[in-house]
Amino acid sequence: MRKLVARRAAVKAACLTAAATVLLAPLSGTATAEPAPPQLAADTLPAELVQAIARDLKMTPTEYLDRAARAQQLRDYARDFRSERPDSYAGAWIGADGKAVVAVTSPDAARIAAADGYQTRLAPVSADSLESSLMQLNQWITALPRELSEAINSVAVDFLNSQLVISVANTPAGHVLNLPTLIANVKVILSPGGGGPVERRPMGGDTYISAPTSLHDASLRNVDVCSFGFNSVDSAGNALNISAGHCDPNLGKANQQAGVYLPNVKDLPNSPELGTFVNAKLGGQNALDYSVIKLNDRAVRAGMDQPAVRGANGTTLSITGTADPITGAPVCKSGQSSTFTCGFVVADRVETQLYTAEGESKTIRGFASSACTLGGDSGGAIVSGTLALGITSGSNAADAPDCNEANVALAPYGGTATLGIPIRAILADIDESAGGGLGSGIQVRTRPNVG
Repeated sequence: MRKLVARRAAVKAACLTAAATVLLAPLSGTATAEPAPPQLAADTLPAELVQAIARDLKMTPTEYLDRAARAQQLRDYARDFRSERPDSYAGAWIGADGKAVVAVTSPDAARIAAADGYQTRLAPVSADSLESSLMQLNQWITALPRELSEAINSVAVDFLNSQLVISVANTPAGHVLNLPTLIANVKVILSPGGGGPVERRPMGGDTYISAPTSLHDASLRNVDVCSFGFNSVDSAGNALNISAGHCDPNLGKANQQAGVYLPNVKDLPNSPELGTFVNAKLGGQNALDYSVIKLNDRAVRAGMDQPAVRGANGTTLSITGTADPITGAPVCKSGQSSTFTCGFVVADRVETQLYTAEGESKTIRGFASSACTLGGDSGGAIVSGTLALGITSGSNAADAPDCNEANVALAPYGGTATLGIPIRAILADIDESAGGGLGSGIQVRTRPNVG
């Protein structure tokens, strides 16, 4: 039998401390703010998700849903506040106590936010200024030799301390980095160095495998293992699924199409095909990592025309809408490698450098959460409440055999961290690049059989 090798994306997920509160700003390609969609009632959540919420968040289902809703309300307020007062706005987040905080640079702005019912914090630097520093730092990183830039895991904006947080691998290359002195307020944290290749058999449910050629190709030596994200539909009624861009084995080729299969570990070449990659992006102008899978009739008959994501033991969670990442918002992710796991958004804007197999550098932009994800979870769904938040791009726990071991091993470095790609940015980019064709008007399914 051919060996199943889980695809190890070179995405180095953010290894951030809990204080890494980042820029609340629309990512490139995101649409204007919309009212938060309704969420399911607490008693409708699957039992496995309820267990994960209690285990990982120490919350009841009602507290989880309420905090997720408050995060989206804060999103709307903060965007309007920043639009009206760009020089005064310095960030926003949900605190550990569940209360919404708006950071500002002047007492006048603080009085306005306080009058609107928000806690406030005075900050010395505006969001615009920190974002400018972030751009300067990333320009410096991209100009470094590869052996040095690979030691930098991620860069985020920490509004709690008005600084940039740069995560550097605890390796000799990371130790010799000379950070640019022209950029003030830079904090360096060390994270574990990278591990070796991951070998893991895929499980059922939302795991899929793909390969650059037919599974019957005698020259094929391994396949890639990832997870389905959100079931979606475009304006023409095409059944689609959104996953990670780095999961497409033909990414960057003239023809990006590659088959997507439900793994039959006893007879891998005869794994049933569920669809085909039709679009994939990694980096580029909007710095996204996503793929679009066109699902076939077999997949639709199996239930992938439903507004659900699968987690532990085949249980499903119904999706009721989409959301934006807000620091402090509770999140949970599905995936057959690690099942349902939960955490909080610890950074709602993170940028990291990725090197492809060909050695090309890519900038990936997303958000970081403390939820544990493992190898094979790439592309899987991340939710806040019952709203689609993003898909999994990378993790600092990809090499761990399970989340219990990952939590112990990574505790000295701030715990587990997952890099997610915001779903609204993905949807906007797919629609814009579709040109009226496949993917035009794409939406995450929130009711069955839309197509």
